[in-house]
Amino acid sequence: MKIRRYVESDITRIIDLFYETVHSVNKKDYSQLQLDAWAPNEEKHLRQKAWNGSLSSNFTLVAEQDEFIVGFTDMTPQGHIERLFVHKNFQGQGVASALVVALETEARKLHLTEMSTEASITAKPFFKHMGFKVKESQNVERKGVLLTNFKMWKDL
Repeated sequence: MKIRRYVESDITRIIDLFYETVHSVNKKDYSQLQLDAWAPNEEKHLRQKAWNGSLSSNFTLVAEQDEFIVGFTDMTPQGHIERLFVHKNFQGQGVASALVVALETEARKLHLTEMSTEASITAKPFFKHMGFKVKESQNVERKGVLLTNFKMWKDL
C-alpha cells in the first residue's frame, strides 16, 4: 500500500468510495433512511465540486494499492480530521491506521497540540483504538434526518 497526497483527478474515485463505504460499512449502525440522508446518490455531482475545494485546501492523503484507491483522509490546518473512509473490501487491513498515523506526523510538524474529529458510530471504536477520547455525542441533521456521531480529540 502506498500513501500519497491528493490530486484533483482523484475526486471521482474518492466520491464513489465515500458513497459505497457509507452504504455498505455503516449500514450496521445506521438505518437506510439515515444512510440516504448522509450520502444521497443524487448529490454526487454537487459533492465533487464542494469536496474538491476542501480536499485541495486541507492536508489530504490517499491510500492506494495497485493504483486502486483503498482509502482517503483529510485534516484542516487546525488538526481536525474532516473525513476518513476506507473501501469496504479493505476494512481491518491497517489502511485507516496508516492514514491517521500520517496525519499525526503532519500535525506534529505543524506543532499542533491536539487533533479532533467527529466520528460516526461505526468509526468510534477505531478512533478510540488510535488514542482519541470522546468529548461528547451529538445528533447532526442531514436532510431532516438525525444521525448520531461523536466529537473526539487526541492530545499529541
